[in-house]
Formats: sequence, structure tokens, C-alpha cells
Amino acid sequence: MTDPAAPQSSSTAYDIVIVGTGHAGAQAAITLRQEGFDGTIAMIGEEAYLPYERPPLSKEYLAGDKPFERILIRPERFWDERAITLRLGERVVAVDAEARCLTTEAGALIDYGTLIWAAGGHARRLTCGGHDLAGVHGVRTRADVDRLIAELPAVREVVVIGGGYIGLEAAAVLTKFGKAVTIVEAQDRVLARVAGEALSRFYEAEHRAHGVTVRLNESVACIEGDGTVSGVRMADGTLLPCQMAIVGIGIVPAVGPLIAAGAAGDNGVAIDAQGRTSLPHVYAIGDCAAHANDFADGAVIRLESVQNAHDQAAVAARTIMGRDVAYHAVPWFWSNQYDLKLQTVGLSIGHDQAVLRGDVDARSFSIVYLRQGRVIAIDCVNAMRDFVQGKPLVADGAVLPVEALADASRPLKTLWPLTTD
Repeated sequence: MTDPAAPQSSSTAYDIVIVGTGHAGAQAAITLRQEGFDGTIAMIGEEAYLPYERPPLSKEYLAGDKPFERILIRPERFWDERAITLRLGERVVAVDAEARCLTTEAGALIDYGTLIWAAGGHARRLTCGGHDLAGVHGVRTRADVDRLIAELPAVREVVVIGGGYIGLEAAAVLTKFGKAVTIVEAQDRVLARVAGEALSRFYEAEHRAHGVTVRLNESVACIEGDGTVSGVRMADGTLLPCQMAIVGIGIVPAVGPLIAAGAAGDNGVAIDAQGRTSLPHVYAIGDCAAHANDFADGAVIRLESVQNAHDQAAVAARTIMGRDVAYHAVPWFWSNQYDLKLQTVGLSIGHDQAVLRGDVDARSFSIVYLRQGRVIAIDCVNAMRDFVQGKPLVADGAVLPVEALADASRPLKTLWPLTTD
């Protein structure tokens, strides 16, 4: 199905251009071919590497457990065999929605019939003094982690700024390497944006048990050093000596060219249930897409997850192919720290009750989150069965007795759907 409206010009033209080569962009291209699209497709990525998985960067790749080849989304021949053009090492700096044309940083003009914006985001940087010193790292790209790994032999002490998934995962790996690690979190607990207090306290205790210093309710005044970081100065004046600082304070969605072109949005570009932006023939998917999420009680949010990237990509691609589809997918996430596998289904934002299943001391348990009596999310620590069986409860907003949810001897699949004699 070639788009008859694709522009004809002297510049390079493709029926569909996908900006971004991460999970969302790759899945969009894959789904288009699976759905029978036979027009031209190009994927444009800032990085010079083949599309790869980002989650392992702060886990298996940093730890050296997986080489880069094992985190590729698909091998190079896959893209060649499906006639998907990869334009790597190019950054799009402008979008002309009326002319349906992109401009790259190098000045190349690329015409499109349909544009899928899957550019994700860039690691949010500190703005304080010393933020640009050598030895201060984000963990967003392969290049970030490669630089970090190269410096590790000369590093004894590391300060991790930010107690979210990225910061905690990096801290766990660096602790295994024998580094003295301090986590600094501005809020009163780690994982404050994504989990309830009980889970936060469990992970704080786990990190401390592994020798990590966890400092809560503290903010950074500046990074100190003569060309290279030598310490992190806290707002109270305390100096934390270090030879490396890792900043894990979220991402800035990469939507500047779309917003400049007139797309609606602020913290991300606004999309509808099919992934359409307010610009004609332009879709947005993945980390950079702000959407009304059914599992956030209809609130407009961005979801930074592989699940969201894959599902939004599939919806956008099928919409382009004329299918009647809409985004409605249960969110899920995971995090590996030490020998703990955290798996989350749903969004615990706004919960008014948390129910514990299992034994925290045994390091195998789940926490079920309720809002007005309905199950909205489940955090599962080394509890795969609850994660798998809990998805239908979250999808349906199950209403169940608290005592039944708390009884870990009762598999969740036996609780829902309710049956009557």
C-alpha cells in the first residue's frame, strides 16, 4: 500500500519516515511490514548504531553480562531484507508540516508522506555548577555507558543523583564492581514517582544492606572538580567525595521540532488514541507521546516503558494501514537490582490502599494497590506468578475482598473473574 499523497520533489522522499530508532520506532517499522505496507520506509536515528534495547544499558550491558550484539532489536540483515532504510547518525532539527519535509542537522531535506515521531528523549541534565565536568554521566545511550565503563577502573567512589529505576539499577551494578556508592534523592524516598512507600522502604533497605549509602530529602548544590569531578557538594554544605557522578533524574522529551512546527503539547507532544498529533499526517509514539491513559484514570501522561513503545507503535502503524484500532493497554514495567526482579503491572498513582501479599523478609512478595476498592496496580518482587496472574485484575479493575488479596496461598487467578454457583 503506497501512499499516493507522498510528495514528489528533488530531495530524498519516503512514503513513511520514522524519526527515532528505539523500541517505538523499530516496532512501528516492523508492524507496517507485517501489516502489508509495501511503500518506502526510512528510520532516522541520532545514534550511529543499529536499533537496540535501552533497558539493559543500566543493567546487563553495564554489568558486562550482555555484549551490544545481544541487545540489538533485530540484526542488520533484518532491516535490509524488509527494505527498511536506516539513516543513522542523523538528527532532525526542523519539521515543515505543510510541505511534509524534514531538515537534518547536516542540512539534508527529507520529504515524507506520513511521519511517525518516535524520538524518545534525552537524559535530563543538572543545571548547577559543574554539571558538565568530566566524570559526570547520564545513562541513556550506548555511548553514555561506554564512556562510564571506560572510566570505572580509576573510580573508587560514585555518587548517584536520583533514586529512580536508572539510579538504583546503576548503583546495584557498581556495588557489585566493588565501588563505594552513595545515592542522593531529593524526595523523602526512592522510587517515589512509581511505587508506594512500602516498596520504596524495601529497596532502600536492600541497597543499604549491600553497602550503599542512601541519602534522602537532600539536594545537590554543585559538582566540584578541576576539569574532572572530585565531589558532589550538597545544599547543606556536605561534600561527598567521588571520582564519578551518575545523574538519573528523568528525561526531557525530544519534541522540539514538532512543537516548533505547531504540534500541540508541552511535556511531550499530544496525541489521540490512534497516535495522531495535531499536525496532519504526523503521528507520535513512545516516551515522547503525551496521551490520555485509561489506567491513569484518564489523566494525560507520558509512559517511559517498552510496553508503551511497542503498543503505541502497533496502533499507529495499523491506523496508517486503515485499521480501526485505539490504544488501550495495561502498562507494565520491570527492574533488576541485585538478585531482585521487580515487575509492575498497572499504575499505582492515586492509590488509597496497599495490600501486602507474601513475605517481605523472604524477599518474595507483592503489593496490590487499590483505588476506591478497585485493583489498579501490582508490584511484584521475585513473584512472577502474581505478575502474570495479576494483569487481568488490573485490566478489569477488579473489586475483591482485601483478605483474599492478602492471602498469598490463594493464586490471583482463582480470585478473578468472580464465579457464581
